[in-house]
Amino acid sequence: MSAIAQPVSTTAARPARKPSGWSQLKLLLPYVANYKRMVAAGLVALTLTGMAGALPQLIIGTITDLLQASPQPLSTLSGTARSVLHPLFAFYAPLSRHALGLYCIILVGVMLVKGFFSFWTRWILIGVSREIEYDLRNDLLARLLLLDPEFYARNRTGDLMSRVTNDLNAVRMVLGPGIMYTANTIATSVLAVYFMVKLSPVLTMWVLLPVPVVAVSVWYFGQVIHRLSERIQAALGVLSTRAQENFTGIRVIRAYAQEKSEIESFDRANRDYVDRNIQLIGSWSLFFPALSTLIGMTVIILLGMGGTEVMGGRVSLGTFLAFFTFLVQLVFPMIAIGFVTNIFQRGAASMGRLNYVLNAQPNIRDTAAAETEPPAASAGGNGRPREEVHEGPIGAKSEIRGEIEFRHLTFNYPTGPNGTPGPPVLRDINLHVPAGSTLAVVGPTGSGKSTLAALIARLWEAPPDTLFIDGRPIREYPLETLRRGIGYVPQDTFLFSETIRENIAFGVENSTEEHVLEAAEIASISGEILSFPARFDTMVGERGITLSGGQKQRTSLARAILRQPRILVLDDSLSSVDTDTEERILRRLRDVMRQRTTILIAHRISTVKGADQIVVMREGQVVERGTHEELLALSGYYADLYQKQLLEEELERE
Repeated sequence: MSAIAQPVSTTAARPARKPSGWSQLKLLLPYVANYKRMVAAGLVALTLTGMAGALPQLIIGTITDLLQASPQPLSTLSGTARSVLHPLFAFYAPLSRHALGLYCIILVGVMLVKGFFSFWTRWILIGVSREIEYDLRNDLLARLLLLDPEFYARNRTGDLMSRVTNDLNAVRMVLGPGIMYTANTIATSVLAVYFMVKLSPVLTMWVLLPVPVVAVSVWYFGQVIHRLSERIQAALGVLSTRAQENFTGIRVIRAYAQEKSEIESFDRANRDYVDRNIQLIGSWSLFFPALSTLIGMTVIILLGMGGTEVMGGRVSLGTFLAFFTFLVQLVFPMIAIGFVTNIFQRGAASMGRLNYVLNAQPNIRDTAAAETEPPAASAGGNGRPREEVHEGPIGAKSEIRGEIEFRHLTFNYPTGPNGTPGPPVLRDINLHVPAGSTLAVVGPTGSGKSTLAALIARLWEAPPDTLFIDGRPIREYPLETLRRGIGYVPQDTFLFSETIRENIAFGVENSTEEHVLEAAEIASISGEILSFPARFDTMVGERGITLSGGQKQRTSLARAILRQPRILVLDDSLSSVDTDTEERILRRLRDVMRQRTTILIAHRISTVKGADQIVVMREGQVVERGTHEELLALSGYYADLYQKQLLEEELERE
């Protein structure tokens, strides 16, 4: 498990003991408690099923004694058991056709009653398991949406998908069939053993001799199955990851003719998964024959000892037959022990994997200082009163004006072993961006530009007291307030498999057609959208596969514009459009940017030259800063980049 889900040990003590299956499964108790009435009703129905299931054996024994002309049915049955069953024996008559007919009718009625309660047992308990599965799935998604990018940097998408699908299904099996078969086994076994003792204590003692061996066998094989199940689920996570990566990167695989290599890699993961399952099958192959052998021994013991009792006249044939049918009834619970053991051990292993997600805590969360927001009219970081709050189409008021300040910020990604920080990617950054101004950031690849943008949106946690919004530490803002005040267009554009309209209006409640169209026009994408047959209702496909790179970038830009944020962060969001389209977008964006703080990250000088302030970053540091003219006068990196791009434009024109 990663350091995100559990604290890193500070001592060199021996490895922590692995949690037991019960310690993993007991975390399901709060979910079960939410449906305690339904569970209680299901268990009552199951108990009634067990009680009804005990009667056919007694009726069959009574009918046998009737046919044998025994003077008394089930003669060895005495005490409370006989008193309770007195109504059943009230019309007993040896060799009576009338009594035989009544007992046959009663037997049919009892079986119908048993079937009725059996139906409701399954309906209620399996239904509860589906409801809990629904709750667990919602909680898993809520937790996954809450976790930081750091969690996803440590965990592969395919493995997480395996946890919320295959592992969740294994846990549902515990809550449904697992609980139902366990309770049924207990109810059936208790009633069967009770009547067996009442019929013949001696025979009961003999046939139950193998039970301790059964218990030890179940415990041993349960440990083996649990261990193998954990390995199987882990192997399935690896297999799912391979499949997910192949599906996502199918175009790259084909472009580089790596189909054979990827098939071989998938085959290795697939073979490992199959081999682990074969190991489990091997354990099962040994477990069930051993269990069947023990069950067969009880039958042999009964035939030998019981036959002797019948021939000696100490037990009637009807009593022996009733005893035998009770023993047969115990066969299913004994077999169910193995089935339930497999369900619970697989479920425990899977619940452990789900607990890893459910127990993971985000490192970025609201602090105590973020519980109360600053008043709208309080002074900003520079002593000036705040402007009036802005209200966008979402109807949510933002308390953010947009002043941004970095004070001696040094940042390391916490993605080293056991959560240790890696090398610094930003070093001693000092920047002040007044509210409503535009800051442009340029620099070579890997200089820290995108990291700077992600810190403003608090996707990664800046060190304390190094990043301020409106003079207030960024950690003191509630995350929802902060992020609703920011429109962030990341470098890696992502579109959902929905319509263009839904992608643009993502995160904006009650958006109107006019607002969506206006945002698309500003992003210079409306003309192309209106040329599509379905217009704004066009499905973009998975990750926007039906759109070009430039169209995806402009759709993402329209999404950010529609939010009407106080801070607009554009992380190289115009890199896939031509210079003419870029100029058209920037011309429309100037009206939007005028009232907002804008962070503009780009590689093209034409994109940033109109910014109020331009900084050049190299190796995580700010090496140049100023306006376009001031930076050209420095004759440094910025001026050199400008000359190269001018030369490229001249060569393109020629």
